Amino acid sequence: MGAAVQSFAVDAALDSAIEEAAERIASARHVVALTGAGLSVESGIPPFRGPGGLWEKYGEPPLDGYQRFLRDPAEAWRERLEPTEPWARGLKQTLERAKPNAGHEALAALEQAGHVAAVITQNIDDLHRQAGSRRLLEIHGNAKLLRCVDCTGRFAPESVAIDPDSLPPHCPQCGGLVKGDTVQFGEPIPEDVLAGCTEQAARADCMLVVGTSATVYPAAAFPLEVAARGGDLIEVNPFESDLTPVATLSLRGPAGAVASRLRERIDARPERAHG
Repeated sequence: MGAAVQSFAVDAALDSAIEEAAERIASARHVVALTGAGLSVESGIPPFRGPGGLWEKYGEPPLDGYQRFLRDPAEAWRERLEPTEPWARGLKQTLERAKPNAGHEALAALEQAGHVAAVITQNIDDLHRQAGSRRLLEIHGNAKLLRCVDCTGRFAPESVAIDPDSLPPHCPQCGGLVKGDTVQFGEPIPEDVLAGCTEQAARADCMLVVGTSATVYPAAAFPLEVAARGGDLIEVNPFESDLTPVATLSLRGPAGAVASRLRERIDARPERAHG
């Protein structure tokens, strides 16, 4: 692994908060992480919205993207294979350059050690998978995968026969229509992912929210649900957010760097088993 950790100053208050967060995570029964765009900023992926965001730089995708796909899937596939829209080219180039950072690696290591039961991510960049996360719920899909709109099977592009002269491709399992796994504007979140997220949020007695202000639903509801029933809500974000008033702890600093330090503290604890 060995990703570089962003340097930042740790004062006594943050150091104490990280120590307490490590204690709460290590003693929780079921920890779920929720991640957002702030985690991938340290991998060179700007947020989609806001000043300096991808949509400001390249323009926004159409708000009826899914309906356009259903009307003419062959044309949508031609655009996917050879993007002409600035937003599509910009997104593709940005994702191709990005690599997992220390925060992605920290969450994968916490999962492997049994401290994190699952990761729910709003990101489409595939960086959690590349870092080693396995119990992963990608609520907005994965830009590196394909998905059947009928059976929701997901595939690596190389496992689906894609003939540029005979588009769109079809599912190798059921013969249904295949699209990119990314959830487009106007497209419902796939039921299997939403059900998995709902189940994990319902089981969590501790949620670690990394790099997101949690304002986009349904993901925004999960930490509020955990907090409402008395679970711990640990926020990792350089700025205050709508979650700050209900958070048990707010760790202020770059998402990846703070998550990496949190992992180090948990690893250093003498008792690592969960109840």
